[in-house]
Parts: sequence; structure tokens; C-alpha cells
Amino acid sequence: MKRRHILLTGAVGAVAAALAVTVTALAQAPNASGEVTKIDKAAGRVEIRHGEIKALDMPPMRMVFRVREPRLLEGLAVGDKVRFTAEKVEGQFTVTAISKAP
Repeated sequence: MKRRHILLTGAVGAVAAALAVTVTALAQAPNASGEVTKIDKAAGRVEIRHGEIKALDMPPMRMVFRVREPRLLEGLAVGDKVRFTAEKVEGQFTVTAISKAP
């Protein structure tokens, strides 16, 4: 009986871990695409002309976003097509992930 309990506990733990990874991956999945129009590395900001961002109930527009980490701006240039994740962090619209679009 103890052996079955240990196996069941291990299986439940594995399922919980897989679910946590899936939820984390979905939360980090890009929720918008656009084109970089300005970069201000010193201020940690990027301007993006983007499509609708449903998660933020935001229509298509050109907007300046704060970036969570300055390193996110490395390798980006004005004119780059990008996919990004934007969230409202501490009351400010913030890019939490960004990459060049294929």
C-alpha cells in the first residue's frame, strides 16, 4: 500500500510540474506584434507601432512602452518587425519580452 501511495504522489507532482511549465509558457507567449519606431536605451523605453493587444484591451496604435529589463533592447533597431509581450506593471504599460519577428 505504501508503494502505491508513493507512486501516486510522484505522478501528481509530475502533472503539477508540467502544468506549471505550460502556464508559464503561455503567460510569456507574445501577445502582440509591431514595428519598432524609436529606441531610448538610456530611459529603458521603446516606441512600437503595434496591432491590437487584446490582453490589454488596446487598439492598434503607436505607443512608447517601458521595458522590464534594458537588455531586452539589445539587438533591436528602428524598423525591426517584432513580436512582444506587454503587461501593465505598477501602473505602466511594460514590454516584458520581445524578439524580432521571422
